[in-house]
Amino acid sequence: MRIALGIEYNGRAYCGWQSQPSGCAVQDQVESALAKFAGAPDTRIGINCAGRTDTGVHAREQVAHFDTDLIRDDAAWVRGTNAYLPADIRVLWACEVPDSFHARFAAQGRAYRYLLLNDPVAPALLAGMVGWFHAPLDVAKMAEAAGLLLGEHDFSAFRAAECQAKSPVKTLREAAVLRRSGVIEFAFSADAFLHHMVRNIVGGLVYVGAGRHSVDEFAAILAGRDRSRAAPTFAPDWLYLWQIEYDARYTLPSRPGRHPFFA
Repeated sequence: MRIALGIEYNGRAYCGWQSQPSGCAVQDQVESALAKFAGAPDTRIGINCAGRTDTGVHAREQVAHFDTDLIRDDAAWVRGTNAYLPADIRVLWACEVPDSFHARFAAQGRAYRYLLLNDPVAPALLAGMVGWFHAPLDVAKMAEAAGLLLGEHDFSAFRAAECQAKSPVKTLREAAVLRRSGVIEFAFSADAFLHHMVRNIVGGLVYVGAGRHSVDEFAAILAGRDRSRAAPTFAPDWLYLWQIEYDARYTLPSRPGRHPFFA
């Protein structure tokens, strides 16, 4: 049978999602925990995810799937796997899905959030969970610039040099900037994203908010498709894989509201 999982993790201690020979990835931890719960710790249970996250990036709800002959109820997969996971990774839900389901290829959209504290003093309680920018930022101008990203565009200006995507053309369904009690939230959703695309866009929007680029200059950078003209890449530590969208026929569970801070 095929089992889908919803997974939450704090990415600070890991080298990203994708499995590495050193075992430093989130995928390595989840696969090891599944194998231990299945009673076969020396056997790898391979899992496929909806979207690979980079070093330091968090996930509010990553989705993955794996195939198994082991019969357990959904709650047992959650409790049993979590018993072997470190405290900063948790399976939120599990359910059986048809063989046609694939966590990556069945995904219809992905959403990310970037959280930035805009305050003269760096965060302590939220260190590593939100970013920080000391100078005042003009949220209205950042929101105006973000609106230019909506729809289908060539995002070469916000694409990492090592990106392996076949095309730089993506369709953004959401590109919003809003302030929540001092924390600026950048919200993006799309059919798919390029490597470092969100972090590069956030860097560009912060340049607009700080007055280093105008909204018109930001528009010209997007149209120019030249990465060298754009702002630097922002750090990964405050980026969250927020949610994965699937066809309703899969009836996947979801627990997106379990953290009041992350409404």
